[in-house]
Amino acid sequence: MAAVPPAEWTLPRLRIDVDGEWYDDDVQITHAGILANLRGNLRHDADGYFILTRVRIPVEVADAPFVIGRIERRGETLHAWLNDGAEQDVDPGTLRIGREDVPYVAVKGGAFEARLSRAAAYQLLALADYDERSGRGALRLGGREYALARAS
Repeated sequence: MAAVPPAEWTLPRLRIDVDGEWYDDDVQITHAGILANLRGNLRHDADGYFILTRVRIPVEVADAPFVIGRIERRGETLHAWLNDGAEQDVDPGTLRIGREDVPYVAVKGGAFEARLSRAAAYQLLALADYDERSGRGALRLGGREYALARAS
C-alpha cells in the first residue's frame, strides 16, 4: 500500500486529453523527459488510470491514454507509431470501432488501448476491403479476416 501524503500536500490533477496530450491541471506538459516518465509509469486497474509513486496519483483519461499517429501494413502484420515515440506491431484481433466510428487497438502488450488518429484511421481504411452491397468492411492479414464494424 502506498504512503499517505502529508495533509498539506495536494495531489496533482493529471489528465490526458482525447489527443493523448498530458496536462497538470490546465497546463500542458511538454517536457520530453517528464512525459516519458509519466507515460512509462502509467498503470491501469479496476479503479482507473494512475501513476504510482510514494502515493497513488490518479490520471483522468478523456478517451484512451495513447494515440496512434500512423499505421501501415508490414507483410502480414500491422505496424503502428504511437504518440510516445514507440513503434510496435499491433494485433488486428484487438481492433474495434468505437463511438463516432473511431478505431481503437490494444498496445503495450495489451495493457492499454490506443485511439487511432484521424490520419491513422484513414491509413487503416485504405488497407481494408469494402463491399458496397453489404456495407461490410474487412481487413485481411495473415490469412485471416478482421471485420471493421462498430462494437455492439
